[in-house]
Amino acid sequence: MTLHDEASPETALDEGIEDAGFDRRSFLKAGLGVAGFAAAATVLNACTSDDGDTAATTSEGPAATDAPATSVALTQDGPEIEWEMATSWPAALVTLFGSAQSFAEQVSRLTGGRFKINPRPAGEIVGGLEVLPTVRDVGVQAGHTASYYYVGLSPVQQFGTAVPFGLTQRQQNAWLYKGGGLDMLNEFYAEEHGVIAFPAGGTGCQMGGWFTKELNSVADLQGLKMRIPGLAGRVLQNLGGEQVTLAGGEILPAIQQGAIDGAEFVGPTDDLILGLDQFNGDLFYYHPGWWEPGTAVEVQFPLSLWNDLPAEYQAAIEIAAASTNIGTIADYDVRNQADLQRVKEFASIRQFPDDMMAAFKEETENVLDAVAADDARFAAILAPWRSFRDGIAEWHGLAERSFLDQQTQI
Repeated sequence: MTLHDEASPETALDEGIEDAGFDRRSFLKAGLGVAGFAAAATVLNACTSDDGDTAATTSEGPAATDAPATSVALTQDGPEIEWEMATSWPAALVTLFGSAQSFAEQVSRLTGGRFKINPRPAGEIVGGLEVLPTVRDVGVQAGHTASYYYVGLSPVQQFGTAVPFGLTQRQQNAWLYKGGGLDMLNEFYAEEHGVIAFPAGGTGCQMGGWFTKELNSVADLQGLKMRIPGLAGRVLQNLGGEQVTLAGGEILPAIQQGAIDGAEFVGPTDDLILGLDQFNGDLFYYHPGWWEPGTAVEVQFPLSLWNDLPAEYQAAIEIAAASTNIGTIADYDVRNQADLQRVKEFASIRQFPDDMMAAFKEETENVLDAVAADDARFAAILAPWRSFRDGIAEWHGLAERSFLDQQTQI
């Protein structure tokens, strides 16, 4: 597809979609999602070089070119808009804060620079745990955060990020995009907060955390003070431990001062950024992070502002969010494998004992049942979520676990 001066990118997008068998208006109204992202990517990949010529193709694929591909704007005629985005991440967290930056950059590219979103590190606009309430109150136009930070507002928030003993990152994406999860969550968001949200990043399965002593049995949880989020903290407390809430930057000094016995954050890359390799003493690095098997983060917008956006700008947000969602986990998978080698130099890597994992699993189900008994909206999502979890666990257990087991044994 060649774009000439007399044909606007919007017209070109129409033609590309029609060529692929799509109706443009229904395409934009449908909310895009992953299928929409793939269709849009097909159109956007027909980008021109800087001089406006389409790159030649051969039977082997695109011909090589020295000219970098440029973005195709969804519209050149839309209004110029500039929004501020509060995030929950310090700028030092290059992957998490970087995912907010990547999202904003893609929105700008897709709209020809007419829609600009400025991500701000935690604390610059509001604190990292105040993003959703600020977006809800339209104190800021956009947010990038983790839903489960706000379980104090409603336990339903847990589903948007990760549920203990729940879904891996791939499974979480399947549930959100194709299993009805995002529809259920956005219905809740609209009613509860007047907000709409889209997945825009993920960490993969996290580590189980850093501890200053070995954990050999369930008895070792008695009196254990741990920085741990959301409903997982309630599980720990029910087993005799103590949940402590701390910002990421406070973890190292809290461990150094003996204020906590353990803490989880993300994985090797982010844990090293927090400086946990500077601890002067023994540290035990446990796995798996049973409370965060596939952690999703999201972009959030007040519905009052979202509804006023041109359809093309809404589409740009959804496409950019889906792309960021893919790119962030890829970034983590590249970084964590390398940084794990650094962690192995100063920490003992251990697996939680089997009896402890069994206790965590049993108490997690008890906590989920107890929350559902007290919260009808939580219960309404928990039932189909559990059905999806159990079904996909059987499928992935059959199709992939045996392969992964063999891959590590060979």
